[in-house]
Amino acid sequence: MKNGTVLVTGGSRGIGRAIVARLIEDGYEAVNFSRGAPESLLPGETFRSVDLADARAAGEAARELAASRPVLHLVNNAGMIEVAGIEAVTQDALARTMAVNLVAPVVLLQALLPGMRAARHGRVVNIGSRAALGKPGRTAYGASKGALAAMTRTWALELAADGITVNTVAPGPVATELFNASNPPGDPRTRALEAAIPVGRSGLPEEVAHVVAMFMDRRAAFVTGQLIHVCGGVSVG
Repeated sequence: MKNGTVLVTGGSRGIGRAIVARLIEDGYEAVNFSRGAPESLLPGETFRSVDLADARAAGEAARELAASRPVLHLVNNAGMIEVAGIEAVTQDALARTMAVNLVAPVVLLQALLPGMRAARHGRVVNIGSRAALGKPGRTAYGASKGALAAMTRTWALELAADGITVNTVAPGPVATELFNASNPPGDPRTRALEAAIPVGRSGLPEEVAHVVAMFMDRRAAFVTGQLIHVCGGVSVG
């Protein structure tokens, strides 16, 4: 593949699946680290079952991948969410959320960083969430995504001199399989939700993938440490 290898976590469904498809279309070989396999592999995709909640296993898998080929592109898409009001948030839930949403991105970047530094080129895109701005029931999830955006800015400053950019894409309501199961198209509650979105509809996974692809491009070398909401205007006011 002309653009080399990209590691995408959680690439088997939803936004992650769209990211894998788009980056393959753009000329990358995609390696998908997820717990479950996609329904079928795309040409140019390799799947590896990895439990991203297990930091040691995730780091070992990424180091093995980096030893087999140059991996200069990383999309930290995998995430978990447990919705609960503050009175119901548990320490175990916080730990589970942080393990996948924060610790895994750290250990994966650490594993790939030597190769990026040697090549003096790298692209890292973290998938955040509009929920980091505040949403009921999202104590653990919102905190993890807010912290991921903060880490993005820190990494951008630390790695800029090595030619490595780090940015965050923060989706709002996006019509993934999971979203549609909870919000059936045409349902009155779904219509009410979409009416509150300035553009008047939910987003598409492909629209998030497009912004990820933009940050991955070599021509985006002057953009780092940034966060873009892909939310139809929900984050504006």
